[in-house]
Amino acid sequence: MASEKVNRPVNVRRPEVMAQVAEDLSRFQSPLVDCIRQQGNELELPGVRLFLAESFGFCDGVKRAIEIAYAACRLFKDKRIWLIGEIIHNPEVNARLDALGLQHLPWRMDAPAYETLTPEDVVIMPAFGVPVPLRQLLEAKGVVLVDSTCGNVIKVWQRVRAYAAAGVTSIIHGKARHEESQATASQSLGKDGKGTFLVVFNTSDARLVADYINGRGDRAAFMQHFAGCHSEDFDPEVHLKAIGLANQTTMLKSETAEIQSLLRDAVVERDGNDENFHMFDTICGATQDRQNALFALLEKPLDAMFIIGGYNSSNTTHLAHIAARKVPTFFVSSAECLLRPQRIRCYDLELKKEVVRPLPAWFKHPERELQIGVTAGASCPANVIEDVICRIAELCGCGEI
Repeated sequence: MASEKVNRPVNVRRPEVMAQVAEDLSRFQSPLVDCIRQQGNELELPGVRLFLAESFGFCDGVKRAIEIAYAACRLFKDKRIWLIGEIIHNPEVNARLDALGLQHLPWRMDAPAYETLTPEDVVIMPAFGVPVPLRQLLEAKGVVLVDSTCGNVIKVWQRVRAYAAAGVTSIIHGKARHEESQATASQSLGKDGKGTFLVVFNTSDARLVADYINGRGDRAAFMQHFAGCHSEDFDPEVHLKAIGLANQTTMLKSETAEIQSLLRDAVVERDGNDENFHMFDTICGATQDRQNALFALLEKPLDAMFIIGGYNSSNTTHLAHIAARKVPTFFVSSAECLLRPQRIRCYDLELKKEVVRPLPAWFKHPERELQIGVTAGASCPANVIEDVICRIAELCGCGEI
């Protein structure tokens, strides 16, 4: 009976708790953001015109994951409730959940905390999913499993499992150390564990793979470059014969398209056709919508762009990279990042850390109407967006909204 129970994660979104969960989640809403949406995503203030992207903030998968986490906390309030890592990559949401008493399990399966688990414990799997061996460990422990894995992530798993069954190596466009890519890599081993994968981070990595496919690479250098980014028995001489592309769902869509083209062209150059190249677009629809909306917003003559979200959020980081190519961009996690006097604490994409910088002088003393763009990653709640907008208005001398 225990095996049947843990193989079917419990449904926590039950009528008796969902009314309370809806109240819990209301704190992440914003009347101001709703109002700006209704006004065509524009807010006119004295000397400042603020533009919101058409698509931003919480996606359906994130909302579902947060609902599940809150529901689990309400339904199992008399049990120990554990969360593997973070439910999503947003500090505001995670702090609120921690306040409900959630305890955290690390991604390291050999961590001592896993030894203490019993069938009385509840374990929540995050929206990114978990690697197969970790899921198997939890099942062996007999814990009550609560699964918040995003449906878009599961679609990627289905694709890479199909590659494995067909003897095709999964080329995963993602970040090798990101939780989602680790989970997807484990799924690409297939049911018998004999599948293979290689994680490529960007087009530079893809070019190395393309060169090797066409006999222009050195095996030792290749393996050194991709150390820690491939399945245990991966051999480029063998496992690049037939390849299939998949994605971490939050990667940059345009870069995925370029990687797809590079690898397909390499296979065609080697084989004369693309029969050994397989592709299925696994970029999340919400990620695409937010990227497309940002590209559209950047067509306006903006003075600055604010990107709001967790610094470890992959989809938010990609939004910051897109904006930074065209306009002065500030990647902030909350309103507390906008400091007095006229300073800002923001994430530096090159240094990969938070830094404090002065705001441009024209923020306080504009010579003309300022035009400022705002967007947020798929894991950022609307109340945080509202707080940032209000703080921008204050720093620009507009007073309270």
